[in-house]
Amino acid sequence: MHDGSLIPRFGRARRDPTLAVLEGLHPLKHALRFDAVVLEIVTSDLAKLERLAAALAPDVAERMCARALEIDAAVFARLAPLAPATGVMALAERPSVDVHAVLTDPRPAPVVLLEDPRDLGNMGACVRVAAGAGAAGVLTTGSHNPWHPDALRGAAGLHFALAVARLEGLERLHGREPLHGREPLHGLDRPVFAVDPDGEPLDPAQLPARALLAFGSERHGIGEELLACADARVSIPMRAGVSSLNLATAVAAVLFGWRLSARAVTQLR
Repeated sequence: MHDGSLIPRFGRARRDPTLAVLEGLHPLKHALRFDAVVLEIVTSDLAKLERLAAALAPDVAERMCARALEIDAAVFARLAPLAPATGVMALAERPSVDVHAVLTDPRPAPVVLLEDPRDLGNMGACVRVAAGAGAAGVLTTGSHNPWHPDALRGAAGLHFALAVARLEGLERLHGREPLHGREPLHGLDRPVFAVDPDGEPLDPAQLPARALLAFGSERHGIGEELLACADARVSIPMRAGVSSLNLATAVAAVLFGWRLSARAVTQLR
């Protein structure tokens, strides 16, 4: 194989809905750790990769380095808009996500719904937080793809640790017709909690373990359609004068508030 054939292949992969482009050691580490189907691994410096993997990913270092193909540094630099400093990239199969299965997952774990998030890196950070807190999944709406390489980079590849999918619209939560009041979420086996500045102050101990936690964009908040579907509205208590939190920070505050509550500790045993 000629190194030059990698450039169009990685370019096509960025547009392929069945593939994930992993830019850097940490996304690749987590893909391997959570049993992703990794198709190929390339590096601009195999010796460097071996050192980094031994230090930062010893549990998957052997698998990573045995499969890594060392390529010309100039070719590697053209495989992504910003080549990762760790000198490694990979292609993996994107897992198929059944949204209905995510929503009906019986485990005592919440699902995060991000309504029209605008920043890919921040979206990825939300996935990273949700994976760390043990959420059942992250669903998004809007035009941005949560599996975009920039989102994968922001999540350090933890998309493979839980279900992540984009909905075409809120009606896809049940595959019903367009929104009419509470209709699309009516009968959903998860209480819908909208995180909204006008909501009641959040008491993490009162959050149901299987809640659908809805977050809006930092600028616009949650839309009226989704607010109308909510069973409850909760706000994150903050110091006076602080108007809002970064989206990923808000997701982290709510999820880890829930996880660290006495109720969640009991449920997760």
